[in-house]
Order: sequence, then C-alpha cells, then structure tokens
Amino acid sequence: MPDTETFTALQRAGIDIMSDDGAIFNAYDTLADSDDLSGLFEVLSSVRDQNGLCAVMTPVSVVANPDFDSIRKNGFKTYFFEPFTETLKKFKGCEDSFKLWQEGIRRRIFVPQFHGREHLNVKAWLRALDNGNKNAKIAFNHGFWGMSTQSDPDIGLEFQAAFDYINPVDLDYHKEVITTGLDLFSELFGYRASYFVPPNGPFSSNLETALVDNGIKYISMPRIYNEPVGFGRSTKMFNWMGKTTRQGLKVITRNCFFEPATSGKDWVDSCLSEISKSFRFYNPAVLSTHRVNYVGRLSVVNRERGLNQLSKLLVRITQRWPEVEFITSDELGSMMKHD
Repeated sequence: MPDTETFTALQRAGIDIMSDDGAIFNAYDTLADSDDLSGLFEVLSSVRDQNGLCAVMTPVSVVANPDFDSIRKNGFKTYFFEPFTETLKKFKGCEDSFKLWQEGIRRRIFVPQFHGREHLNVKAWLRALDNGNKNAKIAFNHGFWGMSTQSDPDIGLEFQAAFDYINPVDLDYHKEVITTGLDLFSELFGYRASYFVPPNGPFSSNLETALVDNGIKYISMPRIYNEPVGFGRSTKMFNWMGKTTRQGLKVITRNCFFEPATSGKDWVDSCLSEISKSFRFYNPAVLSTHRVNYVGRLSVVNRERGLNQLSKLLVRITQRWPEVEFITSDELGSMMKHD
C-alpha cells in the first residue's frame, strides 16, 4: 500500500481491499523506511547465539516494481519496470533506506535472497488493464495492484502470484522474468542469489532450469502444494526439508510461523512451540515472517508491536536454547547440500 491516502481513495472508489486474505497487508504493509530498518536491526543485534553471532534475517526480496508512467504512456500494451531502489526514492523516509540494506548485509543481520523480479503477475495484470477491468484501472491510477480474486473475480489470476499461469505459453515470459530479475539482484546487491522463494506459492517445476542456470541452488516450497500445469489444472506435490528436485535444487520448508501483525493468538508462544517441535525431530527451525509485521509508515503502532514481539521471541529462544545457532536460509541450504 503506497500510503494512507491511497488506502482511503481505494475504499471510496468501492474497491474491497479489507475482506480477503490480503487485508492485513493492505492495512499495514508498505515500503520499509529508514526508521523501520533501524528498529529491526536493533532488535536483531540485541541477541547472540552460542557462536557470538547476532540473529539474522534472510529477507526474500523482489528487485523491481512497475514503471506506471511508461506503462500508461504505452496504452497498457507494453510492460516496463524500474529497480526497487528507484521506487524507494519516491517515498518520504525511504530515500536513503537502501544504505541500510547494504549495512545489514555487511553486518550479516539482513542478507537478501531472491523472491522474484516483481511481486506481480505481469501477464495477468496487463490483460486485466488492457481489457478495461474497472478496479484494476482505478488501482493502477493510484500506483497499486494488490487486489485479489476474492474481491474481484474478473481479474482472473491473483496479481500477487508472479509465476501462476493459465496458458503454458506464459512460461517463456516467466523464464525471462527469472533471468532478468536475478541479473538485477546481482547488480543491486553485489552477489548472485542462491535461494529462491516463489511469490504467493504457485510455481511450475518447468521453470527450475532457468533458476539453476542463473545460480539458484535452494528453493522454498510448502510441504503440500498444488503445482499449476495450465488451463486451471494442477498436480499435488509433496515436499520435505532437504528434498532434491529433478533439477538438483535443495528444498527448504518453513516450519515455524511468526506474524504478530495478525491478531487472535499469542505469536511468541505459538512460534516457540513450533521451534520446540522442530528441534524435537532433529530439524532446523525455519521461521517464516513478513515485512508487514515490522513497518510503520502506515501505522507506527503496528511497527512497535511487531518489533516488541520479535524481541521477546528472540530473547526467549536464546534463554531456552543457549546452544542455538542463527544462520541464513542459504547457509542452511549449503549445510544440507554438503551433508
């Protein structure tokens, strides 16, 4: 969500952005500014593991956003994107935040890996815009695309699911997205990504070759999920920690969840319970959490709550398991690959 003014304008236009699975993101999620990142880094560096290392987050990152002006000028026929570092410069408080990304990498507390070029299904979005979908056009005019088929079934596919598809012909474009996205990742961060998490889940195994050819070694997949095979059909797939795919990718499954921006449960106790279960079965604890929990440009209260809860979680982890080791997701993948 770009800002609170956009949120209000979309609601006034009659777009339902608060009754589906994306409601919490539409309400709180936005670009992380310098205050957000500074607060997060303070919490991560406040604890140490048995090796004296700080807690570390592996932010899976998209590296580009739509260039709305260029897309509009070309009548919604051609897609253009801009590096996310250019997007940051357009929002107050974010102008210098990329310097903090770089600081996080240097300090090994915030080490990005790959989530895709955009968190956007470009083909589905352009089709909706070109076909004159009213809600998609209104949202576009506000620099927003985070709509769901739950609120507007006519958009076809979920805009956020970057690699979902109906016609397999789109797979060629998805391969291009992977290649250009990973090249841009390297350009921005100064190293090649080795770990990939598909946005919103849907991902075809036919795209694995493009990942491997561009340096990806590890992939995050749910334990059970439906792989799209085209024209509305899917195949049920089963995964486990350390599974090797047909193309040689090591699978990392998330097994602990921490989303304090969502009300209704004690996220600290819940996550500790899941960590305990993971360790009991001799598995690494892979914590899943989202940016929405730690950003405050739309709600400072949201950021304060998320950082406070994260701090409590990390303290209790180090107290309960003093032998704990904090590692990045790619470090975990490397350990599995060589063991």
